[in-house]
Amino acid sequence: MFLVKSMTGYGTSTFNLENTSITVEIRSVNHRFLDIVPKYPRTFLFLEDKIKRIIKSYFNRGRIEIHIDMDGKGFVNKSILTDWDLMDHYMQQLQIAKDRYSLPGDIPLSMLTVLPDLMTVQENEEKPSQLQEQLLTHVEQACQQVVEMRVEEGKHLVDDIMKRVSTIRDMVLLLEGRREAVVEEYRLRIKKRISEYVNNQISIEDGRIHQEIALLAEKGDITEELTRLHSHLDQMKELCQSDEPIGRKLDFIVQEMNREANTIGSKSNDHKIGEWTVGLKSEIEKIKEQVQNME
Repeated sequence: MFLVKSMTGYGTSTFNLENTSITVEIRSVNHRFLDIVPKYPRTFLFLEDKIKRIIKSYFNRGRIEIHIDMDGKGFVNKSILTDWDLMDHYMQQLQIAKDRYSLPGDIPLSMLTVLPDLMTVQENEEKPSQLQEQLLTHVEQACQQVVEMRVEEGKHLVDDIMKRVSTIRDMVLLLEGRREAVVEEYRLRIKKRISEYVNNQISIEDGRIHQEIALLAEKGDITEELTRLHSHLDQMKELCQSDEPIGRKLDFIVQEMNREANTIGSKSNDHKIGEWTVGLKSEIEKIKEQVQNME
């Protein structure tokens, strides 16, 4: 089954429970490792370990942000706690102040509402028996949507990579075909220079000339680099048909391909090889951009 995935995806699932609408939303972007970022009310903290286990069962790499939002009265009952001892102390002190300064009237009730630490609001969380089962079910549904999107995006990434692999293969074949022409150009260039230098007074086919040609050809030989590029392209094609996470492996192969291209460019003084090498490196860089978003 073709399951190469990107690391970009989105999924959402909503359910209602006790007059409260709960929405699970998951966003996935690229990351070197699996990074789970929970963003939800403390009401759901008791399920955090189970939520993370579900996410780990669906994803191997990527930054996974999970949002859980509630719309409604929620599962919290609020009550007011009064510190009666502190209130008695306040009342005593207020009465003393009233008598001491001969203040008229009664102590207003509204004053009690502004005195610090006298009353506090306490939240008593309720966890309905259906909450855990339904929430985890909808976390899974959101994960499944993300996976579907990642698979679909993965297909587009692979299609693009395969086109570039084909283009690079053609470039490698061009480079291979250019090797013999480069050697011949070395030979003609050396013959011309020696001919001009000695004014045609010695034989151009002297063994020394062939030795110089061989040395120059060996110095600029790119056979090994081209052979390794063929091997890397074969590995890349094989990996793109895999049903396992391949992002890290492809990233390593792209690094190796880029190294071979740099070596080819540094070895050759031929202008055509130099021009094709620039194009080769450009295609490798485009593959690298795609690979960085693959799981």
